[in-house]
Amino acid sequence: MRGPDKVIQTVSWKNGRVMLIDQTALPERLSYVELTDWREVAQSIRTMVVRGAPAIGCTAALGIALAARGIIAQNRETFTKRIAQIADTFRAARPTAVNLFWAIDRMMNVIEKTDGNVVDIKDALITEALELLGEDIESNRAMGRHGAALLKDGDSVLTHCNAGALATVGYGTALGVIRSAVEDGKHIQVYADETRPRFQGMKLTAWELQQDNIPVTIIADSMAASLMKDSKIDAVIVGADRIARNGDTANKIGTYNVAVIAHYHQIPFYVAAPFSTIDPSLPTGRQIPIEERESVEMTHVEGIRIAPEGVSVLNPAFDVTPAELITAIITERGVVMPPFDEALEKMRAPATVEA
Repeated sequence: MRGPDKVIQTVSWKNGRVMLIDQTALPERLSYVELTDWREVAQSIRTMVVRGAPAIGCTAALGIALAARGIIAQNRETFTKRIAQIADTFRAARPTAVNLFWAIDRMMNVIEKTDGNVVDIKDALITEALELLGEDIESNRAMGRHGAALLKDGDSVLTHCNAGALATVGYGTALGVIRSAVEDGKHIQVYADETRPRFQGMKLTAWELQQDNIPVTIIADSMAASLMKDSKIDAVIVGADRIARNGDTANKIGTYNVAVIAHYHQIPFYVAAPFSTIDPSLPTGRQIPIEERESVEMTHVEGIRIAPEGVSVLNPAFDVTPAELITAIITERGVVMPPFDEALEKMRAPATVEA
């Protein structure tokens, strides 16, 4: 097992290939997929081989760099048109996580900014994608340092879904805060919601924390309120897939439930996310697109049907937690307190990661 200072890298570039941890195989086995075709990369995003907003964005960036290498066109205009088409395919892979669109826009801006021929552009795209990977780990560690100050020695923290190293390039957002607190010498007990219907909390969060020797207990999604009533939860920390200008936050379905009961029990509810997760174009969470996934995720577990044949199913992948239920938003630039619209606007100006 690893200590919390040595974490896995979910997304990487090796010998001209995109390397991903296959999260559909966890926790039974830790295995990697090597992708040589950008279409495979897009498919891996759609099928949740890779998941988590920051990880999805960085994977798409690598996918575009990989696609660029395979384009034969020497004419700059033809090359750019083809890359734009490929970028649209990646944009359509998952609609809610804004980091996906942010990363793609950065890659497309490289083409506009790069002087020279097509070969120069291809090199610049690879450089940019690799910079994104490095920035993600750096921002997660800065986020962890800022957030760790909010946790006390001996705290019990509830998480929902996975916002760890597996949801990022490495280290994690919500789990990065917990890792940083542990690195500071604090004793933290984690309760991980199972997170139906895909069980990311039970399969991924519990596996990650177990690997790092951080105490973790799995609970059913329906248990959180009871634990809070019994004073067994000191704080809640979750990740985010998109944050509106006013602080409304989209995260894995069920997050809203947890925020409501935390608010009732007067337990702090923290959102940890890189600044790229904030979408200033959306005034509130009402405008956040919510992905609806296949009904089979609800009706089957590990390929076995558990629901009656022909029953109707709703399967939104995310819900939106209103800003008034959020105690603070933890970013790599610092901890943001409400009113979030004013605080986020002030924080938008600096572009550097704080130590």
